[in-house]
Amino acid sequence: MNTFSPLALTQTLPFLPLAQGTIDYEVNRRGEEGLIESVLAEPTTRVLLVSNGNIAVPKGQGVLADYDAGKMRPALLPGAYVRDVLHSNRGIVPIFLGSQSETMGSVAGPVHYVALDITRAVSAVPDSVTMSADHGFDAESSADGAAEGLIAQASERFDWVNLRGFAPHVGSRDAGLATSAVTVSVWHNRQRFCPCCGAPVQPALGGWAQRCTNDADGRRILFPRIEPAVITAIVDGRDRLLLQHNAAWKGNLYSVSAGFVEAGENLEHAARREAMEETGIRLGEVRYLGSQPWPFPASLMMAFKAQALSTEIRVDHEETADAQWFTRDEFTAAMISGRIGVPGKATIARYMIEEWYGQPLS
Repeated sequence: MNTFSPLALTQTLPFLPLAQGTIDYEVNRRGEEGLIESVLAEPTTRVLLVSNGNIAVPKGQGVLADYDAGKMRPALLPGAYVRDVLHSNRGIVPIFLGSQSETMGSVAGPVHYVALDITRAVSAVPDSVTMSADHGFDAESSADGAAEGLIAQASERFDWVNLRGFAPHVGSRDAGLATSAVTVSVWHNRQRFCPCCGAPVQPALGGWAQRCTNDADGRRILFPRIEPAVITAIVDGRDRLLLQHNAAWKGNLYSVSAGFVEAGENLEHAARREAMEETGIRLGEVRYLGSQPWPFPASLMMAFKAQALSTEIRVDHEETADAQWFTRDEFTAAMISGRIGVPGKATIARYMIEEWYGQPLS
């Protein structure tokens, strides 16, 4: 007798907020001499600011991060406006994000995008919103000290929003720009010395790499390291979903199984190992759902849906505090009553739960 597999109708996730992007990275340009300076001189170049993993947004928009609805956008500055600041402030790290064809005014053509990581150039910005100021700048604006003042006062003159709060409120272009900018800038701030010889490093290849400054060690080129992680929606033969509450999570958040891939381990093995370690559940068939970057600080989340071969839950009460099976009715009742909280709109876990649930989570 054939039994119906709860994975039979599983499809890859059609949308993930941090896996968007319409920009051509123009990787072939990253090695150009003077790339950043020449791009900033272009009248169609726009610059977004990042600091401590947060994105600058226009006046008053930061509060939207706390709401389900509302449109947000980055505070984009003309390239010419900030060009001279790079020479006067060595703490700023520029990152060439790429280009795309757009219409500005009545002219259509390539628009270039550059991120400036100003983390080391300003006082720390908070995790969400500060006082802010006007965001409008004309491409012809004079940079006579104004840009330097702007950078120095950036923590007070813009609203600052982290990627979790930003991505659900913007379109594909801006989500892609911000994800790239935050990912690369966080790496620059976490790795300031060569991991091989300990010498200081300098930005290279349009900000997408670093060059060791040690001549004796060959001035090696360094690239960002990505930490692979698996995240798994586990269902049993009755199509119930397994959700767990980890001991480190605040409140009543419940989500799916997740963990880092260990050295020498493939993705499917990691998914099965994590499920067994966290909940005592043995997994059978594993199917790929999708992936998205998670730059907190440098993860790549690879999502799977798996069928449980066992249903008896055994949590360790150290890493995992609780785990439960849910039917769709039980899940709905738990959400409505507030007994469980669900992952945020920027997370891949939310879209994995929605794939099983059959509708968006309210």
